[in-house]
Amino acid sequence: MLGIGTVAKKIFGTANDRKIKATRPLVAKINALEPEYESLSDDGLIEKTAEFKARIENGESLDAILPEAFANCREGARRTLGLRAFDVQLMGGIFLHQGNISEMKTGEGKTLVATFPAYLNALTGKGVHIVTVNDYLARRDAEWMSKVYGALGLSTGVVYPQQPDDEKQQAYAADITYATNNELGFDYLRDNMKSSLEEMSQRGHHFAIVDEVDSILIDEARTPLIISGPAQDRSDLYVAIDALIPDLTDEHYTIDEKAKSVTFTDEGNEYLEELLHSKGLLDEGQSLYDPESTTIVHHVNQGLRAHKLFLKDRDYIVRDGEVMLIDEFTGRMMAGRRLSEGLHQAIEAKEGCEIKPENVTLAQVTFQNYFRLYEKLSGMTGTAATEAEEFAEIYGLGVVEVPTNKPIARLDEDDAVYRTAQEKFNAIVESIREAHEKGQPILVGTTSIEKSEVLSQLLTQAKIKHNVLNARQHEQEAQIVADAGKLGAVTIATNMAGRGTDIKLGGNVDFKIMEALEASPEGDPEAIREKIEAEHAKDEEAVKEAGGLFVLATERHESRRIDNQLRGRSGRQGDPGRSAFFLSLDDDLMRIFGSERLEKVLSTLGMKEGEAIVHPWVNKSLERAQAKVEGRNFDIRKQLLKFDDVMNEQRKVIFNQRLDIMKAEDLSEIVQDMRGEVIDDLVEEYMPPKTYADQWDTEGLHAAVMEQLNMDLPVKDWADEEGVDDDDIAERLENAADDMMAQKAAAFGPENMRAIEKQILLQAIDQKWREHLLTLEHLRSVVGFRGYAQRDPLNEYKNEAFQLFETMLDSLRQDVTQRLSQIRPMTEEEQQAMLAQIEEQRAQMEEAAKARQPGSKVAEPGQEGTAQNFDETDPSTWGNPGRNEACPCGSGKKFKHCHGRLA
Repeated sequence: MLGIGTVAKKIFGTANDRKIKATRPLVAKINALEPEYESLSDDGLIEKTAEFKARIENGESLDAILPEAFANCREGARRTLGLRAFDVQLMGGIFLHQGNISEMKTGEGKTLVATFPAYLNALTGKGVHIVTVNDYLARRDAEWMSKVYGALGLSTGVVYPQQPDDEKQQAYAADITYATNNELGFDYLRDNMKSSLEEMSQRGHHFAIVDEVDSILIDEARTPLIISGPAQDRSDLYVAIDALIPDLTDEHYTIDEKAKSVTFTDEGNEYLEELLHSKGLLDEGQSLYDPESTTIVHHVNQGLRAHKLFLKDRDYIVRDGEVMLIDEFTGRMMAGRRLSEGLHQAIEAKEGCEIKPENVTLAQVTFQNYFRLYEKLSGMTGTAATEAEEFAEIYGLGVVEVPTNKPIARLDEDDAVYRTAQEKFNAIVESIREAHEKGQPILVGTTSIEKSEVLSQLLTQAKIKHNVLNARQHEQEAQIVADAGKLGAVTIATNMAGRGTDIKLGGNVDFKIMEALEASPEGDPEAIREKIEAEHAKDEEAVKEAGGLFVLATERHESRRIDNQLRGRSGRQGDPGRSAFFLSLDDDLMRIFGSERLEKVLSTLGMKEGEAIVHPWVNKSLERAQAKVEGRNFDIRKQLLKFDDVMNEQRKVIFNQRLDIMKAEDLSEIVQDMRGEVIDDLVEEYMPPKTYADQWDTEGLHAAVMEQLNMDLPVKDWADEEGVDDDDIAERLENAADDMMAQKAAAFGPENMRAIEKQILLQAIDQKWREHLLTLEHLRSVVGFRGYAQRDPLNEYKNEAFQLFETMLDSLRQDVTQRLSQIRPMTEEEQQAMLAQIEEQRAQMEEAAKARQPGSKVAEPGQEGTAQNFDETDPSTWGNPGRNEACPCGSGKKFKHCHGRLA
């Protein structure tokens, strides 16, 4: 008997069906326009873009222009790439434009889908960011799709690590910019550490399309992006503590695998205290519970985590003496990414690598809060439905499942559960042998490098030829994936999320052509292409006959999405295929979540060695376990975000304040207001309101005015005058301070004074914000203990963070006032001394240059000097270079950052 919900869905359709249905009239309009746009010349497509831009400027909405813009973009793609978008691709583009996540299966052409909403939204002139998971994909997609945008009269840019500043600014100035999520986040932080508007790269956050959106907005959401600077070196301490950890036994600590945490037991704490005393790391009479022991306890905890929770070849690998983290979701190395709070150093000590200094945070942001900066956000992936609640709650994104262009023909088998890992691996090797013998290509998914290498050894023993793709083979990634669909190919891979290269049956024809052209550069490219395409067609048919790509997973992941991503590699565009999951009771997921009940079932059934249980009920119970883990991970991310939101509000205030300061021509009023507030605070402190004159601390006020304002004023005499109150004193102090600053402005020159005020304000804000971030980190690490006192840690954090922020702003006002009060123009002697020092440095540089390259440089004809008496070593011959011009000394820096830097 059908349930009420099932009956209702049959009559009314699901919410997803209704969304799909609503786009069909728009798709019909786009299709109806196709003949008109096909008849346009190449210039005609560009003219259409200009026409659309003019209409938008005149107030027409993007929604009104959508059918025409999509028709124009489809024609541009057809002419440049030879690809005509299917109706379902247009649907996906419409949902992206509306600010949704388009869930489209692997091989449905998401890269092309993104061009439609990107083109439409770029017509506003505000820029569109297309976000990918790695630099290879960003460059590949930008190069590939720039042909489409170029044919439509729009510019394309690509952002990558270590990019020169001028090139990066050009990339962001383009109509459509391709970049990785990491680079976008870091550029946002870098921009908010710059000291002038001209140095900033990003030009706002208008519209972003995130490829592999689940990987970026969910999997990576727990890790904040941090720009840091080196702190003091504590490598000896890490090494000393690392030597203690192997002495610990199981009774000294408890591991919670579900929560991924490890803690010392009472016996462990006592034993540790004795060890630390014996090694001289803890002073005699000092306990681990004393406040002075906080640092040592923190380091010991990190050492324990490094040994017991972080496994080599699963969480990290050691390459060239360096600990490289591995992304648990994609199996890729994360170059340059380090664990914070000393954990990375603890792992380096464990592995005997060089211990790099800890870092202090200069700026940080989470992906959640970075991507919420965009006015409109959208995303694409093959697997988002299982996380729809999180997308809606955190980002306000809806998830729409876009139908496939052709029906899925893949056969998904029920999971096979074995009692032990050995039985499971034996069955996997046998299954691979059977498929391999009939020529069926096989993609084997593993969850760690270690397991991929164990399986590789087993296949080698079984004399089955295969490729391995994990973090160690990172560089050959695209080639290995391209070959994975060849007849009889066996490929072992760690997680396949966001690999970006399609597995095509018979192999990737473009890769084959490239290889052939490299092998015989003298040959006729057209003849080579035709020959390979003919061979490929035969190979493709043979693979289809063998059953298509067989995806074999060696265990289930914590997240259903990762499993679905692996499955989705097979059966693309209606191709035949097959998927199967082989599990054992030793697998992490089975062991941690309810394998006892299954073990009882297996024992009751009296299963023989090597036999498996295969039943839809097992699939259901496993999916329930995965859903529980996903729910718990969502709660962790939600809690992290609540804490980060507190910092995010403060970050926005600080970053906006910096921006206002950089934009402002004259900051004298802001500086004057700050000075006034500092004076009011000083007067209130030493001459409290509603007190008598004999209770005033005029000596203390005099000393404070000397320190803060650098002025020796007769405060005591003023206070002794008849009828003078605290307001009068404050007014006299403000007038005196204003007069002093006016004299300084006259001495420096108004333009120089404005520049000095701007630099001091920015430097003070940056320094105070860095200190504030560190304070918040410490607060965050201890506030959880307030829960034991029946107080909500989040509320405690909010209240204290707000108070700390106010304290920081007070400190900022004092700092700026004090610094400005103490600056003074250089005397002539000081200027001469500085010029002499510059000249000496220049002479040394010239000597060094001559030593490197003997012989003097002869000027080319027509390369006369810029001035008759110009001497690059003598600043007095330079005239008046502009602050943004290259420094005449030849350093290559701007004048304002070199000899024009303010003293």
